[in-house]
Amino acid sequence: MNIQEYELGLVGLGTMGQNLLLNMADQGFAVAGYDNDKSKVDQLNNVTTGHDIVGQYDITSFISVLKKPRVVILLVPAGPIVDQVIGEIAPMLEPGDIIIDGGNSHFSDTDRRLTELSGQQIQFVGMGISGGAEGARRGPSMMPGGHRDTWERIRPAFEAAAAKVDGEPCVAYIGEGSSGHYVKMVHNGIEYGLMELISEAYDFMKRVLKMSNQEIGATFNVWNQDRLSSYLIEITAEIFGQKDDIGNGDLIDMIRDESRQKGTGKWTSQDAMNLQIPVPGIDLAVAMRDLSGYKSERIKASTVLDGPEISERIHHSGVTIDDLEKSLYFAFIIIYAQGLAQLRKASETYHYDLDLATIARIWRGGCIIRAAMLDDFKQAFEANPALENILLDQRIADVANSMQDEIRKVAKASLDYGIPIMALSNAVSYFDAYRSETLPANLIQAQRDYFGSHTYERIDREGKFHTTWGNDSRF
Repeated sequence: MNIQEYELGLVGLGTMGQNLLLNMADQGFAVAGYDNDKSKVDQLNNVTTGHDIVGQYDITSFISVLKKPRVVILLVPAGPIVDQVIGEIAPMLEPGDIIIDGGNSHFSDTDRRLTELSGQQIQFVGMGISGGAEGARRGPSMMPGGHRDTWERIRPAFEAAAAKVDGEPCVAYIGEGSSGHYVKMVHNGIEYGLMELISEAYDFMKRVLKMSNQEIGATFNVWNQDRLSSYLIEITAEIFGQKDDIGNGDLIDMIRDESRQKGTGKWTSQDAMNLQIPVPGIDLAVAMRDLSGYKSERIKASTVLDGPEISERIHHSGVTIDDLEKSLYFAFIIIYAQGLAQLRKASETYHYDLDLATIARIWRGGCIIRAAMLDDFKQAFEANPALENILLDQRIADVANSMQDEIRKVAKASLDYGIPIMALSNAVSYFDAYRSETLPANLIQAQRDYFGSHTYERIDREGKFHTTWGNDSRF
C-alpha cells in the first residue's frame, strides 16, 4: 500500500489494541499500528496476512503513513502516559486531524485535553470502550464524546467494528466534551455493583444453602437462560466449572479472597458525591473491595469477633434458589437505576445532553454489563425521555414490587447467619428509602439548626427558619 493511505492509526499494541486493529481490518479498513515495545510491533506484523495492516517501529513513520486528515486512536494506560503520547504526536499533526483516547481516562483529564488540543485545531475524542480483549476483536461497545461533527467523520469505522444487537451497532455519539469517558466511568461503577451482588449470591449459596461448586455453576447457567441473562452471569457459570491446572479441585477455591481495582468504581462514587446523587450500591461495592484487602486483619477479627449462634430455629433458612434469583434480579435493577440516575444528573450539571435510551441500547452488546434487562430500560427511556429514575417506569416498578418479598427474606436470613450481603441488603434499603414519602431527615435538620444555626424549612409555609433550642448551656 502506498504511503499515507492507512485510514486509521492506533498507538498501544497490547492485546486489546491488536484485536481492535484486526477487527477494523476485518471490516475493510486499512489500519496502522505503533508501540514503543518493538516486540509488539513484530507480533502485529506477524498476524497481518490477509489484512491491510502495517506495524511501524517509530512514531514518525507511523504518522507519515496515515491518510489525511489523520485519525489516531490511543489505547495506552490512563494518566500521564496519555499526555506523553499526545505530546509526541501532536507536533506532527495538522489542523483537522483527530486523536481518540480509547482508554479509561478520568473525565476531567479529557476536558483538559479537549481544551489544550483545540488551540492547535486538533479534534479530540474521549471514547469509552468496553468488552475487554475479546470484545475488541469481536465487537465492543463504544461511547464516543466530543464534537458531533468529529463523530460523523469517524462513524463508519466504529459502527462497523462495534458489536451488533438486532442489527444495531453498539456505538453512538454520546454527547459534548468528556461525556464518553464519563459514561464509561459510570458503566464501570455499575460493573462493580453487579459483580459484588453476584459474589454475595455465591456466598449465600455456599455458606447458607451449602451448595457445591458444581451446583452453584449449574444454577448460574440456568439463570443465564432466563431474565438474568447477562455477560457477568454467563462467565460466572463458567468460572465454577474451571478445574485447577496447578493443584487439585476447583480453581475458584484456590483464589485468594482479595479483589483488586483500577479506580473507575471509586471515581464513580466520588463524582456521585460531588453531584449529591445517591449511588450506595456502587459505593458499597467499592468499599467491599477495599475491605477484602484487609485480609490479615480479617483473619485476626475472625478469632475475636463472634457471629450468631445458628440455632435449630434458623438452621433451615427457608430461602429457595428461586428466592435468591428474584433477589439478584431486584438488586440488578437497583444498581442500574442508581448508575443511570447519576448519568442524568451529570448530563444536567456538565451539559452533556445525554440520551439515556441510546446509552441503554449500546450497552446491550459487547460490553461487560450487557444484560437482557437493558432492553427494558431502553424502552422505558424511549417512552419517557424525561424519566428521572427507571424505578418510576410502571413496568419496571411492577417487577421490583413483585420481588421485594424474596429479597427481604434473603436479607433476614443473611442477618441470622451472619453472612455479609452489604450490596444485596442495601438494594432493598435504597428501594425503601426511595419509595418513602417521608424520611427522618427532619430530625437531622433540627440537629443542624440546634448546633450550627443552619436553619430549616417548614412543611406548612415558605421560607427559612431558625429556632433557639431549649436552654442548653453546654456550649
